[in-house]
Amino acid sequence: MKLLIIALISVTALIFSACSSKEVFEPTHVKDDWEHVGNSKFTIKNISPDAALVEDHKVLLHGKVLDISIEDNHRLLGVSDGWIMSSSVEGNLTLQHSADSKKIEKFNLKRTVATASVKGDLLAVLFANNEMAIYSIADKSLFIKEQGDAPIVVNSKIVKPNFKDDLVIFATLDGKVVIINSKTKKKLRTVIVSSEEHFNNIIYLDFVDNKIVAATGHKILSLAQKEIRLAYDIRSVIADAKELFVATKQGEIISLTPELQQNAKLKFPFAHFLGMIISHDKLYVLEKEGYIIEISKDLSKYTIYEVDVEDGYVFIDGKIFFVDDEYISVE
Repeated sequence: MKLLIIALISVTALIFSACSSKEVFEPTHVKDDWEHVGNSKFTIKNISPDAALVEDHKVLLHGKVLDISIEDNHRLLGVSDGWIMSSSVEGNLTLQHSADSKKIEKFNLKRTVATASVKGDLLAVLFANNEMAIYSIADKSLFIKEQGDAPIVVNSKIVKPNFKDDLVIFATLDGKVVIINSKTKKKLRTVIVSSEEHFNNIIYLDFVDNKIVAATGHKILSLAQKEIRLAYDIRSVIADAKELFVATKQGEIISLTPELQQNAKLKFPFAHFLGMIISHDKLYVLEKEGYIIEISKDLSKYTIYEVDVEDGYVFIDGKIFFVDDEYISVE
């Protein structure tokens, strides 16, 4: 017993020693305090990729709190084609129109929804078991269903299905991009982004220079006539019309072409990036220890400012970081 107690004390000491010696981002030069901050008059309670939940289950969208509340037992999925989407664990999915709160559509899907997206009469749903389905909103009929491999554990950044003309592009929970033609109701293609066992869901998907770009936490894919992949420990991705920026878990900011050719790279040792915003010719990166880094888009120069960053959800809405009950604007 005495030996066991000594062993436990030793292990505890090692744990506390490791915690106390954890290295964090400490810039050598900080120019000033960031001025464009203030109290947002609401608190972020939960987030989706493009909307946030605040007090009284109200929805924050485009910098304004809408006169729309989601149900107490529902999770906010986001906004799509003007619809505020939410669902319960049991699979009760509700669409409320952001311009008319009385315009409501309900679906009883009987299983947990991971995310969803809307275009016209089509509702595309990705379920928590990685099943994909497309429904008619008007008559609630099922158009097509595809089963993916059930994930073990996923990253919280789950990507909505993407509509492009007649195509519905699903970003799956097991690291694939699945392309379905909504007219012919047929699956056209499945492309693997990465095949890790854990945290392998797609965390980014968009069209950049007419190419599908998708990323998991492990790899990024550019898909056009050919498939190009690069391996990174990815925290987040952002893009404009002709350029991608990847923030890595190693504190790197990497600029890539849509074909994944590297333009430039910066490294900020031990930095933990909370999000990125592109504004005009600058990239703004929020760092966990309380800094905002203003970087030229060619990554040739940067300036570091100090800013208060509270613990809590970080929601990016246009040119503003919302953190807890504060806002940090880049303009």
